[in-house]
Amino acid sequence: MQEGRPLMPGTPSEAQSRHTLMTETPIPRLVTRMAMPTMASMLVTSIYNMADTYFVGMLGQSASGAVGVVFTLMLFIQAIGFTLGMGSGANIAQLLGAKDEETASRIASTGFFTSLLLGLVLAVGGLVFLDPLVYLLGATPTIAPHARAYGSYILIGAPYMAASFVVNNILRSQGNAFWSMIGLTTGGVLNILLDPLFIFVFDMGTAGAALATIVSQLVSFLILLVMVMRHSAARISLRKVHFSYLKRILPVGLPSFYRQGLTSLATILLNRAAGVYGDAAIAAMSIVSRIMGFFFSALIGFYQGFQPVCGFNYGAGLTARVRQAILFCLRVSTIGLCIIAALAIAFAEPLVGLFRQGDTEVIAIGARALRLQAAVLPTMGWAVITNMAHQALGMSAKASLLAIGRQGMFFIPLILLLPLLFGLTGVQLAQPVADLCSFLLAFPFGLSLLRGLKDGSIRRAS
Repeated sequence: MQEGRPLMPGTPSEAQSRHTLMTETPIPRLVTRMAMPTMASMLVTSIYNMADTYFVGMLGQSASGAVGVVFTLMLFIQAIGFTLGMGSGANIAQLLGAKDEETASRIASTGFFTSLLLGLVLAVGGLVFLDPLVYLLGATPTIAPHARAYGSYILIGAPYMAASFVVNNILRSQGNAFWSMIGLTTGGVLNILLDPLFIFVFDMGTAGAALATIVSQLVSFLILLVMVMRHSAARISLRKVHFSYLKRILPVGLPSFYRQGLTSLATILLNRAAGVYGDAAIAAMSIVSRIMGFFFSALIGFYQGFQPVCGFNYGAGLTARVRQAILFCLRVSTIGLCIIAALAIAFAEPLVGLFRQGDTEVIAIGARALRLQAAVLPTMGWAVITNMAHQALGMSAKASLLAIGRQGMFFIPLILLLPLLFGLTGVQLAQPVADLCSFLLAFPFGLSLLRGLKDGSIRRAS
C-alpha cells in the first residue's frame, strides 16, 4: 500500500484497526464514542416526527389525531426494518469480531434486499386497502380523511423506509455510527424544513407533512446506502443474497419485531380506547406518545451505541468487557432518566401545550398522562438494557420474552381492562403500569446475565 493512501473498507489493515478499537478501547470511552452518534440520530429522527405533530397540530384536533393514528403504520414499517436490521447487525458485529467478513457480507445483503421486498408488499397491500386500514388503525370518522391523506404517502415510502433501518444497523454494527448519524441527521433536518413548506405554502395540509417525511426519508436512505458502499466491511450485493441466512437473522431480530409490532398494536388499541372520549383524547395521547418517544429515543440511541460493543467483544470472547459495558450503561442511563423524569413532571403543561396551544382540553388530558408516564421512566433503563443485551448476545428466546413483555403481556391487557374500571384515567394509567411491570419482569433476567458474564457461565461457543 502506498504511503498516505486511504484504507479501503474491508482491507486487512482496516479490519485490524476496527478490531483493536472495539476490543481494546476503555469501555466508558468506547460506549460513549459509539453512543453519541446513535443518540444524535435517534433524537433527530424523533424531532422530525414531533415536527409533523407540531405543524399538523395547527390544522386542528382531527388532523393532529391523524398523525397519531398513522404513526401505528410507521411503527409497523419500523418493525420490519428493525427486525432485519437488528438481526443483521448483531450477527455482523459478532462475525467481524471473529474476523469473518465474507459471511458478514452475505448477511448484510440478505437483510437489505429482504427489507426492500417486504416493504414493497406492505406498500401495495396498504394502498389497495387504505380505507379499511385507517379505521383499523383507530381513526374516527372526523380523523379518517386526514389519516388517508397522510397514510397514502407513508405507504409509498415504505420499501426504502424499512431498508434504511437495515443499512443504518449495518453501519453501526461495525463501529461506523458517525456515518449513520450523517444520513439520519440530514434527513431529519430536511423534514423539518419541508413540513411548513408543503403543509402551508403549497397548501397540502396533512398530506404535505407525509410528503415531507417520505422525501426526507428517501434522501436519508440514499446517503446511508452510499456510506455502506464506501465504509462498510460487510458489503451489500445482490449476488451475495442467500435467503438461508434468514435462519440466522430472524431469531436475533425477532425481539425487535415483537417490540415494534406490539407497540404498533398497542397504539391502535390506545387510539381506540382514547377515541371513546373524543378527538381531544386521541390528540392528547398522541402528543404524549411523541414526547415520551423523544425521551425514549435518547435511551434507545444510547443503548444502540452499546450493542455493537457488546456483540463485537462477545464475538471476540471478551465477556468481562461486555459486563463492564452493561454496568456503565446502567449507571449513566438511570441518572439521565431521573433528570428527564423530573423535568417532564415539572413542565408537563408547557410541553403538551407546544403542540396544541390554547387547547385546554388536550393540555389537561395530556399533562396528566405525561406525569404518570414520567414517574416510572427511570425504571426503563434496566428493562431496555436487559432486553438489548440479550439480543446482542444472540439469546433470542429471552430477548423475545423481554421484548413481548412491555407492550404485549402488560400494556395490551391493561388498555383493555383499566378504561373499563377507571374511564379516561384508565387510558392514562395503562402505559406507566405496563412500564413498571416490564421492569419487574426484566430485573431477574438482568441479574442472571451479569452473574453469568462474571463467573464465566456465559461465553461464546468457539
